[in-house]
Amino acid sequence: MSGPKQPPERDAGRMPRVKVLTTGGTIASRPRGADVVASDGPDELLTAVDVDGVAVQAEEIVRVGSYGIGDEELRRIARSAVVAAGANDGVVVTHGTDTMEETAFLTDLVHAGGTPIVFTGAQRHAGEADRDGPRNLNDAVRLAAHPGMRTAGVTICMAGNAWPARFATKAHTLAADAFAAPSSGPVAICHGGDVRVVARPDRPAGFALSVLDAPLPRVDVVSAYAGADGTLVRAAIEAGARGIVVAALGAGNVPPSMAKEIRAAVEVGIATVVTSRTGAGPVVPRYGGAGGGADLVRSGAILGGTLRPAHARLVLALALATAGSQAGVADLVARHG
Repeated sequence: MSGPKQPPERDAGRMPRVKVLTTGGTIASRPRGADVVASDGPDELLTAVDVDGVAVQAEEIVRVGSYGIGDEELRRIARSAVVAAGANDGVVVTHGTDTMEETAFLTDLVHAGGTPIVFTGAQRHAGEADRDGPRNLNDAVRLAAHPGMRTAGVTICMAGNAWPARFATKAHTLAADAFAAPSSGPVAICHGGDVRVVARPDRPAGFALSVLDAPLPRVDVVSAYAGADGTLVRAAIEAGARGIVVAALGAGNVPPSMAKEIRAAVEVGIATVVTSRTGAGPVVPRYGGAGGGADLVRSGAILGGTLRPAHARLVLALALATAGSQAGVADLVARHG
């Protein structure tokens, strides 16, 4: 697939069209008894939109808390967003924050066009007096309609900051400004109805949208910790994983007994990508000895660069679904790492 394409120029004098796709999450949630559940649909969410000069329509894709999103929902949301981008000047996806970074990144990986796709949500539910959903939604609509965001790809907009999907992550469980991009920085800043674009992400060529036509290969994430052995690596293989992402220590190291099982996994054809559990910075083959990053590379493991574990899982799954060889898988991971 080629790199991002320029979207067609909008007809002079025509109001920009932004499609809002709703998927549930806290932004759509209200109290039900002692719990909070996704309740509001597109009509309710649209009542909060107040952006002059933009034509906004909404459509519901699914209505769930994002902790309930699995492979089928991931693929459906990403596909719906990319298809909507082909018929509008911008797309907004309202989404729960728990797995927003995964759906946004998957969407970016299959979005070849230049139409902005903006994910947004809320940290406070729709029944709270100080709810943040309306502001985030209005910021996202302005961002999606802004000409400076053309070819910026997919972003996550929360609390006035727009983060590139390639690097964005949820960094706080409850704070309104819950997202960050430690290995990057914001793409744009929204304040008082204004949008200021401050960066343009480097977007490598991604994957064809058709890769989402079938369930993605199983890829499991296994975390390293002091004294970790290979039990979880073996469990992933026994569960049917075709790939494993290791959330390694530091710059890409694991305990020696875990390294032994990683080597064994690679030897039986399980693609294994090494990332870091630290949250920022690349993995590098610096340290030798059993379990060091250099040792893992010699065993055949693939370094994931600056990919976070959850992001690397998606890249590896797409690579396994499209590449014809282990070398091809490694090349695709390297392209996005």
